[in-house]
Amino acid sequence: MPVSRRGFFDIVGGSGKPAWSGSALAARGREADAAEALQQSADTGGRQGGAGQQGAGRTGGQGQGGRGGRGNRPELPPGVEEIRINSNENPLGPGKVALDAITGKFPEASRYPFNSTPNEGDLVDTLAKKYQTKPENIVLGAGSQEILKSAVRAFVSPYRSLVTAAPTFENCTGFARKMKYPVTEIKVDSQCKLDLEGMIATVRGAGLIFFNNPNNPTATVHGAKVVADFVERVRRISPDTVILIDEAYHDYVTDPSYSTAIPLALSTPNVFVARTFSKAYGMAGMRIGYAVGQSDSVKPLARLRMPYNVSVFGIAATIASLNDPKHIEDERARNTQVRAFTVKALEDLGCKSTESNANFIFTEIGRPAREFRDACAKTGVMVGRDFPPFENSHCRISMGTMDEMKKAVDTFREVLRPMAPAAGGGKSGGR
Repeated sequence: MPVSRRGFFDIVGGSGKPAWSGSALAARGREADAAEALQQSADTGGRQGGAGQQGAGRTGGQGQGGRGGRGNRPELPPGVEEIRINSNENPLGPGKVALDAITGKFPEASRYPFNSTPNEGDLVDTLAKKYQTKPENIVLGAGSQEILKSAVRAFVSPYRSLVTAAPTFENCTGFARKMKYPVTEIKVDSQCKLDLEGMIATVRGAGLIFFNNPNNPTATVHGAKVVADFVERVRRISPDTVILIDEAYHDYVTDPSYSTAIPLALSTPNVFVARTFSKAYGMAGMRIGYAVGQSDSVKPLARLRMPYNVSVFGIAATIASLNDPKHIEDERARNTQVRAFTVKALEDLGCKSTESNANFIFTEIGRPAREFRDACAKTGVMVGRDFPPFENSHCRISMGTMDEMKKAVDTFREVLRPMAPAAGGGKSGGR
């Protein structure tokens, strides 16, 4: 019996709803598992198959990162569903225009991405038009993680170090260590912002600086002038050092001093910006990111790019989403409201958060993150992993829907109340 495209997605969804809605394309919970797998790989010198590692970070696998397994998460009572606020995804998934584009492209699933309509070249052209630049200034990646790993491969070596923050997104750090390259980590300052003076002091002769803005996990951001001044000083001290500015959470920023560094990257040698469709666009499961910079800055990334690294469905969805700016505006407003509610609820418990400009918060909870995480998990609330050197005082909490965060806050009240008087005693920076 023939099955329509919509009917096909209903079938694989298993519940009368399209499988493309909800968490399927947002890939909720995958980032935490993938980060754990990366750390385990670095700790074991890149060896695979360690205890608890099977399937970690692989969409569709049966281990920690796949849909078929629960990893080390506790079994929940009947009727209790997980609230996955541990991986910084958009809880609503892609917008309607993106979903329609995906379902409309099902007949072209047989095509390679260079031979589909639209194709990967059309996506590059769309991005180039958005940033008023040329296609040669854009490199696509399987999420921004491919961009970050390629940057380490291209610019870091046994003789040229990676300079980064602590804590920050671990992808570059973990991959450099796996390759046994030198890494210089500079602890964030007392406001949990990147310590730019400390980074500048160590930059001479470095191969790559990883500048996460907003920074994951601390959720803090540096304004446009501060970023431009930092780039100018690095260029003066160490002109051959490449600066990677990761703007994964750009669409969630509400600080008026901030603006994207893409124009700066297009006008400055050895600077490029990484972006992703995994966050505000809700397509973490589609794996599409990109780099923007001068052609000479991004050519090394293009040489390392995996062939066919973006899918036909992803191309259609991202082009459609780029032509739907209102969806991102609405998502930013929704996230801002939910974030304010959650920060206030935790403040009422004596737990202070950093000034967040992302879809997550970094909160001083007055106890080890693992203890807090395990206690929350018993009720199905999954919060963020450890982020040294703040693993004994802070936890990263991603923003779900308002309903999810109200339920999560109820759990936080039960878990944190006994510790509330002590939680706000230190500085938010943990020093």
